[in-house]
Order: sequence, then structure tokens, then C-alpha cells
Amino acid sequence: MKPKILTTIKTYTPALFAADLFAGVTVAMVALPLSLAIAIASGADPAAGIVTAIVAGFLISALGGSRVQIGGPTGAFIVVVYSVIAEHGYDGLVLATFMAGLILLAAGFLRAGKFISFVPEAVVNGFTIGIAVVIAASQLKDLFGLSMEAVPAHFLEKIPALWSARESFNPAAFSLGASAIIMIVFFRHIAPKLPGLIVAVALASIAALVFTLPVDTIGSRFGALPNHLPAPQLPAVSLSRVQELLPSAFVIAFLAGVESLLSAMVADRMSGGQHRPNAEVLAQGAANIGSALFGGLPATGAIARTATNVRAGGKTPVAGIVHALTILAVMMLAAPLASYLAMPALAGLLMITAWNMSEPHKWRSYLFEGPMSDRALLVLTLALTVVADLTIAIGVGVSLGLAIRLQRRHVPPADWETPER
Repeated sequence: MKPKILTTIKTYTPALFAADLFAGVTVAMVALPLSLAIAIASGADPAAGIVTAIVAGFLISALGGSRVQIGGPTGAFIVVVYSVIAEHGYDGLVLATFMAGLILLAAGFLRAGKFISFVPEAVVNGFTIGIAVVIAASQLKDLFGLSMEAVPAHFLEKIPALWSARESFNPAAFSLGASAIIMIVFFRHIAPKLPGLIVAVALASIAALVFTLPVDTIGSRFGALPNHLPAPQLPAVSLSRVQELLPSAFVIAFLAGVESLLSAMVADRMSGGQHRPNAEVLAQGAANIGSALFGGLPATGAIARTATNVRAGGKTPVAGIVHALTILAVMMLAAPLASYLAMPALAGLLMITAWNMSEPHKWRSYLFEGPMSDRALLVLTLALTVVADLTIAIGVGVSLGLAIRLQRRHVPPADWETPER
């Protein structure tokens, strides 16, 4: 349960700091546009994404059990956050995030980090692909520049509504979004250490400004971004509010725990390290409480940003702390510039994020390898995530998955006698 930073600081050197400094600044340039885009896709103010990246990113690195984990808002939360805001308002999301943090703290103190391994892989893959589908669908309006008064939250209602608005297709918006996608892919292959995300989004936004293209920007839709962190405050709590938000809080806690430990395992394979799962769960709890106090979004370990940190040479949790402080510095010094970022470019960024989340290189193995029961479980979880609700998908998927695992152990039936009442 001991944070990794307390271990690594004992042998810290100027050379390690130089590596962490470069990696932290690099990851910050990747995290900045992602945090804005994820907040917008979640139905929140873009400033909430920046606040989350700063506060939660700092706490996850300072208290976590991984050397190189980078935390912040992630695409995995978009579906549940959008749903909570739509149903309970933003203040409901803040309270649900705070409650999720408390649940994660309790799980960490109970040393429940190791139990994440019991969540069936098919369920994780299923809801991850489902979330990717929902994210991609949510970005079609901005990518194609469609004019709509309101976009339905439900997937089965969203697609017909988008199709009905096809006559308002904006070629300029689509050109910017497609250009951003092409540049992100190009930079990823040609210069993987370059923060290609922010370069691509910035270039597309500059083109929109120079050629005065008729597209929305962050400033035109949301106004100017703040140049400082808000004052922390406790969310309003009542018994009825806690009861109605408890299911959402458990889903947020579950996603934060699963995503962070999956990310930590990926980081271990890339860096040769060994994370401490219980310390990581405790850090996720503290990070979500901290984010809620500042009015931010749910947070967890981010696999893509963690991988970027490793590839950029990050060695210790100091890189994650540098990443958070760099975003804070950009917020304080250059917040007005973010107002010019074009919405179609951010939509293109999230399209790439959704594609990567679905892990297309694994689709063949999902379809043709492994037991049929696992494939059916993956498809069921995916379908429930898209057409029903993530809470239902996780509940049904985990329950069926654990039942399948027990059945495979060939446990003999227990002796049963009618109890005397």
C-alpha cells in the first residue's frame, strides 16, 4: 500500500529528473487536448477536463502504486458521465464522483485490488468496445458539422436524429476533422515521440482561423476558459441524493479500479516494473475525491497517456507530477488560446481515441478464438453498453462471467435440504 514515489525518491538523481521532466511535458501536451475533448463529449464544461487532469493527475502520481502511471479523465467515463449529468445534473456528477472516491478508498484499505483479476476479460473487452462505439457516435455531429438543436443521449435515438440532420452537412467542418485524424495518424507513425495530438489539433484550428471557416470553436460554444483552479468545496449531500446516485458511484468506482489496474499492468510490461495494486486503488480514491472537491470529472489511470510517458522516457512518478503541473502552467498562462481550438478537430481526436479503445488488432481473436461462451459474453456486454446502459452491461456481464467461471471449475453441486422455518 506504500506509494511508489516513496520508494523511487530514495535513489533519485538529476539524470532521472531530466528524463521525467521531458516525459512529463510531452505527456501534458498529449493530455491537454484529450482532457478538453473528453469533458466536452461528456456533456461537461471543457474547463472541468483541465481541472481533472491537474488535480487527479497529480494525486494519482503522488500516491499511486505504479512508477509511470498517468491519470486524468479518460474516454471510458464518457458514457456514464454523460448519463449522470443528463439525469442528475452536474452537481449530481460531482457527488457521485466523491462517493466513488470513498468507495475506492474503502476497497484499497480492504486490499481489494487483487480481486480485479476476477473480472472476466470478455466483459472488460465488451464494455470497452461498446464505449468506443458510443463515443464515436457522439462525435458525428461535430465531425460533420451538423446543425441540431439537441442530440439525443440514447444511441438508438441518436443515429436517426443525426441522419435527419444530414442536409446541414458542413464540408469545412468535415475537412478539418478529417485533416486532424490524418495528421494524428501521420505523426504517430513518423514521429511517435512528438505530441502529435496537440500539433494536429492546433494546426487544424489555425487553418480554421486563418481561412475564417464556418466552424464552432471552444470559445464560440463555451466561452473563455478560466486561467486558475476553482476553490475547493464539498458537494451538497442529502440522504435521498446519495441513494439515487449510489449505483452511478459504484459504476464510476468499478471503472476507475479496472482501468487504472489495466493501465498499470500495461505499464509494467512496457517498463519492466511491478505495480502495487492496493496503493493504486487508494490513489484512485484520493484522486476522485480531489477532483470532485474542485468540481472536476471522474478520473483513472489512462493507458494511452501512460504508454506515451514510458515511450518518452518517464522513469518515476515525478513525470506524472510534472505532467499535472505543466497543464496547470498552460492553464494559467495560455487559457485564451484554447478558446480557438476547433470543435471538428477535437471530434477527430476523439474518433481516433474511440478507434484505439476498441483495439481493432484484437478483433479477429475475439471472433474466432477462445470458448464460445466468452465470445457470447463479449457480444452481450457490448450490446447492452450501446443500446441499454453501462450499469446494466457491467452488472449482467460480471454476473454471467463469474457464473461461467464457476461452472468451468466443475464444482459438484452442494447437498441441499429443505430448511426448517
